[in-house]
Amino acid sequence: MPTTLDVAAERAATPGCATVVHLNSAGAALPTAATLATVVAHLELEATTGGYEAAAAVSDRIAGVAASAAALLGARPDEVALTGSDTEGWTKALWGLALGDGLPSGRRILVDRQSYDSHYLGLLQVCEVTGASIDVVPAVEDGTIDLDALAAELAVGDVALVSATHVGTHRGLVNPVAQVGDRCRAADVPFFLDACQSMGQLPVDVGRIGCAVATATGRKWLRGPRGTGLLYVRSDLVGSLRPTGLDGTSACWEDADHYRLSPGVTRFTPFESPVALHLGLGTALDHALALGIDAIAARVGTVAEHLRDALASVDGVVVHDGGARRSGIVTFTAAGASPHGVKAAASAAGINVSVTEAGAARFDMGGARPETVVRASPHYVSTEEECARLVEVVADLVRP
Repeated sequence: MPTTLDVAAERAATPGCATVVHLNSAGAALPTAATLATVVAHLELEATTGGYEAAAAVSDRIAGVAASAAALLGARPDEVALTGSDTEGWTKALWGLALGDGLPSGRRILVDRQSYDSHYLGLLQVCEVTGASIDVVPAVEDGTIDLDALAAELAVGDVALVSATHVGTHRGLVNPVAQVGDRCRAADVPFFLDACQSMGQLPVDVGRIGCAVATATGRKWLRGPRGTGLLYVRSDLVGSLRPTGLDGTSACWEDADHYRLSPGVTRFTPFESPVALHLGLGTALDHALALGIDAIAARVGTVAEHLRDALASVDGVVVHDGGARRSGIVTFTAAGASPHGVKAAASAAGINVSVTEAGAARFDMGGARPETVVRASPHYVSTEEECARLVEVVADLVRP
């Protein structure tokens, strides 16, 4: 397995690198030409043979997508379901736990301060129905979850679920999720992992982390198509989960009064799915496996740290990422320019960045921290020269 990447070759295999400086991989990364070709080829097959017939022709390849995802996660193929998004998988698993009596009234759910809106909204809704409640575990000074505080909360004995975020969408710190998993295992409490911003840019080994459930999206660091996601459910838990949104694939209608859930992760798999997009995700997963996640992580980390250092060297610019370990997400503010103004200026210069606001991460944004930040997220195909173009745009905005 290579330990370094051929960045020039990867850029040549990515059509978007020739047209835009894309520093928005935390939103949706640029796909390879091979991923694009996979999606288009299956749409053409559907158009010439019929949708059901085309799906039947590639059933083995679809099974291979789950196997590739499992290989990247350190899981078994029968523990991975293909979904339409991170949130879809999260919602199905969470309601599956609730309807399986895993979140009874009077029990608590622990979350970290990096929690993302769609995950937390799901928790709020579940608590409305079950009577469970949510407590937020404090963070240490660098912004990561306080492991001692987590252990103390778990020791109380009334915790039904721990939900923790590997990488927050709104700043670049990396939570120590393997240590979270250790504490959850010791307390025999299930751990749901938000790997939406980590899978594809950092190693995510579910066995080592010790999570019962993990969710991710295809469009971000995996460089897959939009409308794709992944759900991992540990084999010893899946039988107790009763997800909503059932159909003839996820369940069997036995008679007027009874149904039977499909075995394993099939109960999370709907009949209707975007076959072309999932095949494209498979191409993206196989590409990540071929490159090696360690090589990807090293390259992303190098470019992101270069960008942080360059931005921090500009008078009037403040970088807001914490943690002892950081990811490819770089967040900052510029004196005298709103984050939306920075984004507009970057866009005018042919550079893609995004803006993150407090509504996405209410526990960690606002108060002593800004409510709105610019988010730049280079991938392994990004270059130092592209980062310098963004820094130049920002420097022009803060220059007196």
